[in-house]
Amino acid sequence: MYDFTPAPGASKPDIYAALLEAVEAVTAGETDAIANMANAAALLGEFLPDCNWTGFYRLIDGELVLGPFAGRPACIRIPVGVGVCGAAAKGETQLVEDVHSFPGHIACDARSRSELVVPVMRDGAVVAVIDLDSPSLARFDEEDRAGIEALAGLLSSRI
Repeated sequence: MYDFTPAPGASKPDIYAALLEAVEAVTAGETDAIANMANAAALLGEFLPDCNWTGFYRLIDGELVLGPFAGRPACIRIPVGVGVCGAAAKGETQLVEDVHSFPGHIACDARSRSELVVPVMRDGAVVAVIDLDSPSLARFDEEDRAGIEALAGLLSSRI
């Protein structure tokens, strides 16, 4: 039985340190990528306030395919280069303060207003993206970017 929660009033760096510790604990020794993404998506949803979607898209045969997530139903397939997730699938983190101003934004959930998408790289290639959506404008900042990029590094050999 796992029971992970960040300390009340914890700073963002402390929240991300606790999140990494939790993801490390639930994925250590597990070889199933879907199980690891599912637990990581659930922990993201638990640890990060003001997010209405946390999860993964896997890069399969040149397109992003929906993976485990916490939130409302989502787009199933996204072409590389299209929308925020598709842009991140090219290998560069996307931190978007207002998704409605992002060219080609795909509105899977009209309530989402800001987004952070981080590529998960293995051997120099994108294998998935971690996608976080928020109903608040400018929800994500450089501390969030650093925390999720660290998470992507941890998961790169586990998904």
